[in-house]
Amino acid sequence: MASSADKAWTSQPQNFFNRELSWLEFNQRVLREGMDERTPLLERVKFTAIFSTNLDEFFMVRVAGIQKEMSTYSQNPEAPPRLSDDGLTPHAQFAAIRQAVLPLVAQQQTFFEQTLRPALAAAGISLLDYSQLSEAQKETLQQEFDRKLFPVLTPLGFEPTDKADPGHPFPYISNLSLNLAVILRDQGDRQVHFARVKVPRILPRFVPVPGAPPHTFVPLEQTIAHNLHLLFPGMEIEECYPFRITRDAELDIVEDEADDLIAVMKEGLSRQRFGKVVRLEIAADTPPEVRTTLIQRLRIAEEDVYDIEGLMNLGDLMALAFLPVWELRDPPWKSVSHPRLKDPETSIFEVMQQGDFLVHHPYQSFTTTVQRFIEEAAADPDTIAIKQTLYRTSGDSPIVQALIRAAENGKQVAVLIELKARFDEANNIYWAHQLENAGVHVVYGPVQLKTHTKTALVVRREGDRLVRYVHIGTGNYNPKTARFYSDLGLFSCREELGADLTDLFNNLTGYLRQKHYRQLLVAPLSMRDRFVELIQREIQHQRNGYPSYIAVKMNSLVDPEIIAQLYEASQAGVHIDAIVRGVCTLKPGLPSLSETIRVISIIGRFLEHSRIFLFGNGGQEEVYIGSADWMPRNLDSRVEVVTPVTDPALVQELKQMLEIMLADNRQAWELQPDGTYRQKQPQPGEPELSSQRHFMAQGRPEFA
Repeated sequence: MASSADKAWTSQPQNFFNRELSWLEFNQRVLREGMDERTPLLERVKFTAIFSTNLDEFFMVRVAGIQKEMSTYSQNPEAPPRLSDDGLTPHAQFAAIRQAVLPLVAQQQTFFEQTLRPALAAAGISLLDYSQLSEAQKETLQQEFDRKLFPVLTPLGFEPTDKADPGHPFPYISNLSLNLAVILRDQGDRQVHFARVKVPRILPRFVPVPGAPPHTFVPLEQTIAHNLHLLFPGMEIEECYPFRITRDAELDIVEDEADDLIAVMKEGLSRQRFGKVVRLEIAADTPPEVRTTLIQRLRIAEEDVYDIEGLMNLGDLMALAFLPVWELRDPPWKSVSHPRLKDPETSIFEVMQQGDFLVHHPYQSFTTTVQRFIEEAAADPDTIAIKQTLYRTSGDSPIVQALIRAAENGKQVAVLIELKARFDEANNIYWAHQLENAGVHVVYGPVQLKTHTKTALVVRREGDRLVRYVHIGTGNYNPKTARFYSDLGLFSCREELGADLTDLFNNLTGYLRQKHYRQLLVAPLSMRDRFVELIQREIQHQRNGYPSYIAVKMNSLVDPEIIAQLYEASQAGVHIDAIVRGVCTLKPGLPSLSETIRVISIIGRFLEHSRIFLFGNGGQEEVYIGSADWMPRNLDSRVEVVTPVTDPALVQELKQMLEIMLADNRQAWELQPDGTYRQKQPQPGEPELSSQRHFMAQGRPEFA
């Protein structure tokens, strides 16, 4: 066993990467996939857009949280600031984030303007500046402006201070909206005025250019900017400058005031619109007087301002990424049926009775597996009860429609909806109302915990007994995201799993009190302790001369206790492979600390979302899948479920998946001891291996 001194050393701040900077490294990998010439052109556009939308969410959530901590410390400077696991104060983290973001944004803008935009033009997709249009095109666009844009726009005048003109206060600026700051003069007294014009989101960001070849566009804000004289008759337009703000999007729910959680959530969503501004993006050539006015009126600091050289909000490029120019996109992918479910005439329950099976989305169809499971149960006369958790689902969810039909068919249906699923709160409130109106028993789980588990339980009457059928997955019950999220799900009618899920749902709909389950690892009750036990068991196997190995796959690895356990295992000689898509604060490959640990990240066509945990166990391998990452929030603050996979064939299937991903030399990046990532490349004479393409080819050989 490691000494207490060794354990204390593994938990020291210098042994962790900063979480926020690690996330920015992840987003840089997303951008690099867009910069990779091997990626089809419109897919490069897609990754460039994702980089921007990812960064928006990062500021809305992570930077906003750090700013709140900074504010708390400023209000009470005698209190010690909360330090990150790597020992940084909130102020130090904020400064480090800005230092990292500035060059990343500059890199993105340079790549778009100097590489991507010309490449698109060469391929017949032109994004022009308004100045490049002919006079005839400008005249036609002005006519379009009169008919389609002018009635929608609302110019709002304001002065540098409300005292200057109380009748024109500074307007409310909505989150992530693109705006024009306009400088005007009275033609009579030449007095300078300011105005704001919002670029409407209800219209396409990129306007087709009349009289030009197909797929020729001009930015909407430039069309508005060159027709501002129609909005301000009698005024002289001096100039206008685009800007964009990002607001704090976190919902603050006071637990002891949450008697009616839906009402509290609705109120929180209403307040969310007025969240504190955490970022101002502004054209780099904006004059000081406009910049200063926006900073003062938005109540932000200079450190919250990000200058943009070129087109603002490149997240809107997603509209171009989905143009129907198929030769510039990834070949269309259509999921295949699971081999056990190819016969639509055979009941899915009969198939499950023949033994457990795994589904791997999006390679295998969500519609013919998970969705079929719920839809068949809803229509099945022998099904008497359906219980399910819903964290995120689609706006036109067939899963929810099936649950409604089941209730209408007289079945007992209980659904736990997580109202606090970030950015899906309003959607989940809507579905909660729809389900309740249909007679479904809807609960929202413990207020202080998010229910993140992905589980479904179907109870059937078969002869004189009740049989329970379960699905336990790593991804949401969302048929849309299932098309581009890589996830796993286990179908089983094992009695132990059915009994465990019955207990879990009873605890969630009643009170979360039960701590021990037969096979499931449940957070926040037993999961953390069991994972520590499994790591310690590998250490003992290694010391006793038995085979030892740990291989895990997840979205994020940031829990300091688990990381310290992995360091201890590495010091004992246990080989550890970790496939971590996003944030990883563990430092691999350091002498005397983590020499036997390797960390890779896979960024590809599909979003890697599955979680797998494999423990060598002296040659008797144990494998688990489920909804939890190794993060404090997953292990301590959410309801999560991880299930063992016990069928030897399925264990081998998961083991082979991990081996293929670890061998990826096309879309895998290896984490270096200094926190940077190096993209893996085929060695001389070695074929290129994309793990995602490999899994696609298993069902459709044409993708090999």
